[in-house]
Amino acid sequence: MAINSIGYGSTVLGQSVRNLNDQLTTLSSQLTTGKKATTYAGMGANEGFAIAARAQLSNISAFTDTMTKINTTISVANTALQSLIGIGGQVQNAAAGGALALNGAGQTIAQQNAVSQLGSLLGILNTQSGDRYVFSGAAIDTPAVTDADTLLNGSGAQVGLKQVVAERNQADLGGGLGRLVLSAPATSPITLREDVAPSVFGLKFNSVSSSLTGATVTGPTGSPPTLSIAFPANPVSGDQISLKFNLPDGTTETVQLTASSAVPTPAGSFAIGATPAATSANLNAALGSAVGTLANTALVAASAVAASSNFFADPPQRVAGTPLATGTALTNGTTANTIRWYTGDNGAGSARASSLARIDQSVSVQYGARANEPAIRNQLQSVAVLAAVASTGPNATAQAAALGQRVTHNLTAQPGQQTIQDIQSDFAVAQTTMKDATARQTQTQAMLQNIVDQAESVSPEQVASQILALQTALQASYQTTSMLSQLSLTKFLPI
Repeated sequence: MAINSIGYGSTVLGQSVRNLNDQLTTLSSQLTTGKKATTYAGMGANEGFAIAARAQLSNISAFTDTMTKINTTISVANTALQSLIGIGGQVQNAAAGGALALNGAGQTIAQQNAVSQLGSLLGILNTQSGDRYVFSGAAIDTPAVTDADTLLNGSGAQVGLKQVVAERNQADLGGGLGRLVLSAPATSPITLREDVAPSVFGLKFNSVSSSLTGATVTGPTGSPPTLSIAFPANPVSGDQISLKFNLPDGTTETVQLTASSAVPTPAGSFAIGATPAATSANLNAALGSAVGTLANTALVAASAVAASSNFFADPPQRVAGTPLATGTALTNGTTANTIRWYTGDNGAGSARASSLARIDQSVSVQYGARANEPAIRNQLQSVAVLAAVASTGPNATAQAAALGQRVTHNLTAQPGQQTIQDIQSDFAVAQTTMKDATARQTQTQAMLQNIVDQAESVSPEQVASQILALQTALQASYQTTSMLSQLSLTKFLPI
């Protein structure tokens, strides 16, 4: 009977060779991939920490993407705001020092330029960053403002700024004396009163001061307020009376008249007559002329500025009732009859809070903006009123000058009022917050990545060393196996 060779496949030595082969395969994979294993089961006991660290790394990556988008939006917004500042400065300089020559439409060069500058402002306020309108608040898919032509001229049944200015002009001027009523020339005493009370239109008495010798000045008192001037005796040349008025835009103007015996009577004076009655008639005429000039110069400009404030309000305001010249109150304009210049979000809360994003586990930033914020609205309505008004009549140049003065003042930053730089400062705070968050996250990221690397990665040098050792052991095992595989019973039998 034949005796076969000994089978070593199931021996301890054979199993050891297979184990060495398996280890070599694993180490070769580790050397190639740099990882301990291709499955979580092969990573070891610390893989739980690595999984948690990976989740945190994913969050940090998401926060980084969010901050990149926010920084882009803020950069676009800051560029737009800087452009607004530049245009505001140009308009202010032109309004303050521009030539007062009027073209055929009754506008100065500064006003003509304001029309194109208004278009630029509105275009800037419709700036987009990616797929969002920067100055629309939470309504990121909606343009922030209407176009210049619609704002000025309206659309269909919806009136624009020019019509609102014209309506208020009628209400403020009334019969031509700014809603003041002056007694007839022969009347004694002279009376000057507001036409009706209460009323938001026209000139309003602020104060009266008099140094008229021999005259009796009372008021303004009563409802409506009335000023009375009686002349029991003639005043002395050089005596004065000053009437200070409040105008619709919050400014004040003073009419000052001086008693004079000079011939001809100087400007800003009234002639002392042969009798107190003649002097009273002269003052009455001078007062009517001075108030009429004030009404048709400064009041026209102040009325336009007030009308622009009414138009840019939310909701817009218009003169209530007809005829306009006797109106006493404002009423809300509706979406059916008045243009809405701002078309973005106008919800509760601050403009900045209209866009909120989390940039860290416990840190959020606000980076919203709205075109109707006070600083932006003030600049826009100042440029718009300069573009909208056309001066007419014998006092046209004085009207244009008065309007330019008011626009210049309104474009100058006032204490306690928001400025465009304030909006930029808010954005700077958000950017600083994100910069600090990025610094913290960078440190955390490095720490978390180290945890993952320790749990999942291998040292190439160490693996290579282990492979060399395994190759040596495996070669020895193969040699031993080879020798053993050649053994048979015949080699132990005697020849």
